[in-house]
Amino acid sequence: MPRRPDPVRNSMSFLSTLQSAQTVFAAELRPPRAELGSLEGMDAWIDTYHAVRTLTKQNVAVFLTDSAVGLQEENNLRHLVSNLGPDMPRDRIVPFLTTKHSLDFCLSYAEQAWQHGFPALVVLGGDQSLGRPRCVKHAWELRREIKAHEPRLTLGGWANPYRDPERQAAYLADTSFTAEFYLTQIVSHLDVNPVAKFMAEARRSGLDHVPGMFGVFYYRSANRRTLEILSQFLPVPAESLIAEFAAGATPVEVCARTIRAMMDLGVRHFYISNLPIIGTSATLNKILTRAGALV
Repeated sequence: MPRRPDPVRNSMSFLSTLQSAQTVFAAELRPPRAELGSLEGMDAWIDTYHAVRTLTKQNVAVFLTDSAVGLQEENNLRHLVSNLGPDMPRDRIVPFLTTKHSLDFCLSYAEQAWQHGFPALVVLGGDQSLGRPRCVKHAWELRREIKAHEPRLTLGGWANPYRDPERQAAYLADTSFTAEFYLTQIVSHLDVNPVAKFMAEARRSGLDHVPGMFGVFYYRSANRRTLEILSQFLPVPAESLIAEFAAGATPVEVCARTIRAMMDLGVRHFYISNLPIIGTSATLNKILTRAGALV
């Protein structure tokens, strides 16, 4: 009989790794869009599974989004449970859950995640301008409900280094935050000072025990129209990016520069967004090699 995943071991492993001196890299992958046809969707999921398996074998964590930028995606947890198999380690696979579902769905989702051996959930609010309405006003309210319903889950929250650093640090320090780690908004080597101020304030507030994973975007080009669209969802230093690409920088080099700059500030954990679903691991390895940060 296949071995059932061990949620207790996985939960301890994921959180203790973040709290250790080890650097954790994660790839943020987006599940196929819900409106894809059956054949097209099946092909997209096959590519996703291949990326997940390859990355986790290399000890790279995998985040799977939920309703990215307000668009409905396939149920990430259901597909993971159905297709990864019982022997696939879950200790580096962390689904996202947004508030853009019913509360009953969210609580059931959290319960199923624990039962199937996933170590943690990243619980976010989700874009308020697109898609379904939120079931609660703030993500911390959903994390509080989930923690009461399934207290054994490790929960991740959210912070934005490009907003007021004192307020962001106070938010993380508040007991209502209800998370053992956090992800940040996308950061860039082209706008370092706000990140440095945020980290200094986090240290001053005694938040060293709350691990942060800093977001890095893999810009595939400097197409002005694409950057304008992206700027609706994340801080994009468009003119500086256009100048870097015009000077001959490749997507790998631009991404690596951000990782290197953040490591120089003392950042230890990263998640990389917008990696290609085909050749995900190979692209990530090129980035980390260029940054001098091979896993």
